[in-house]
Amino acid sequence: MSTTSAVTPLTTQDADLLVATAHRAAEAAGVTVSVTVLDAGGHLLGFRRDDRAVLISGETSTRKAYTALQLNAPTADLVEAVQPGGPFHTLPTALDRPLLFIAGGVPVHRDGRLIGAIGVGGGAPEQDHQFATAAIEALA
Repeated sequence: MSTTSAVTPLTTQDADLLVATAHRAAEAAGVTVSVTVLDAGGHLLGFRRDDRAVLISGETSTRKAYTALQLNAPTADLVEAVQPGGPFHTLPTALDRPLLFIAGGVPVHRDGRLIGAIGVGGGAPEQDHQFATAAIEALA
């Protein structure tokens, strides 16, 4: 019989902290972004789009979070994998949402287990990744 301890899931309070921290980091850099937080099941827990952000940044942040969740890896680490000849080059995209391999999506772990993901869209990919990473560090 396994005695695996339960891991606390990502809560709406966690999502609020992730969203607020990513937005503060973006504002400090002078960038307007959208932030999406998903739980481990891919359900929306938190979202914010700055009024000055382009509309597509909301979809972008959601797809980045979804990709990080589905593949349990930061999207920044997956960019080369989808290039021709890469291991994910032929990865099917017939999922609920198409995957997006641009930096800014980061899985969220607690006690070594995947509990959700954050996606940031609106800045340069490297900036989006930094904002998402800063948010996760605040959660720790």
